[in-house]
Amino acid sequence: MSVEDRRAMIVHAVLPLLIEHGAGVTTSQIARAAGIGEGTIFRAFKDKDELFDACTAEALKPDHVLDAIAEIPIDQPLEDRLVEAADALGAHLERMGALMGALHASGRVKHRDPEQRLKDRRTLKGGRSESMAAMRGAITELFEPEKDRLRLSPEQLAALFLTLLFGGRRMAPVDDAPTTRQVVDVFLHGAVEAK
Repeated sequence: MSVEDRRAMIVHAVLPLLIEHGAGVTTSQIARAAGIGEGTIFRAFKDKDELFDACTAEALKPDHVLDAIAEIPIDQPLEDRLVEAADALGAHLERMGALMGALHASGRVKHRDPEQRLKDRRTLKGGRSESMAAMRGAITELFEPEKDRLRLSPEQLAALFLTLLFGGRRMAPVDDAPTTRQVVDVFLHGAVEAK
């Protein structure tokens, strides 16, 4: 197994542990979950911080959600396609939030010098912009079959749909949060009932 394959295998084994235990996860737990010896961890990563950084980077990548959206059958009704996409996006956000919350709650707060923070911000913004563009492109494809019936372009609707989904998750209290199907219904048919 190549070093990169070993690193990826360890990261995938450790992600659920980090969500459960945060930064308090032990090398013994990591080794057991990955099916390797503890020494192998440190042949792949210089320390736990590097491993945790790799896990964070993996959780932030949109690959899984893009794959899920690509598998949505395009011959389904638009509403069903959008519900599936919204559920996939929601699961992606929940995974990211669970990991970040667990790491923060367990005391893993990295303080870097101002120059390093500025460099990291530039890197993350490019990565975040690329991720959002890829997600917008995937959602745009879901609108394409209906493009002749749409009031806005598929690209505009994809951007609006993502804004609605991402903004609503942060602002709505859990008890009052609309279901995914309700969000899609209001998005497609409006807030006012037809008479």
